[in-house]
Amino acid sequence: MNDLTNDKRHFHRIFYNADATLSSESSSQSCKLIDISLKGCLLRFEAPWTEPLDSLYSLNLQLSDDVSISMQVSVAHVVGNNAGFKCEHIDIDSISQLRRLVELNLGDSDILERDLLALTS
Repeated sequence: MNDLTNDKRHFHRIFYNADATLSSESSSQSCKLIDISLKGCLLRFEAPWTEPLDSLYSLNLQLSDDVSISMQVSVAHVVGNNAGFKCEHIDIDSISQLRRLVELNLGDSDILERDLLALTS
């Protein structure tokens, strides 16, 4: 079996290359967004991840001059310079922007609706 048939994800990831900023109470660092879903994201850093694994972080993703997505995230996994984060909290404006971004990139509103149902389960 290949990785696609073994993938048990409930949320469809979209690959989106963008600059992001991840902040904690004591630091802020630039990073690259690799992919994002309604439930979390994968980020790439310039150096291997050395920050605490049990902290809550603020992620700010600037999609354009007018559009940004902000969410509170926690570390889900780390592999070298890449770290996966789980969305712990997102405001209504940001979730609306994220929903629109996912919808545009999936091209199928039925898939988006399934992701939204999984999010509320």
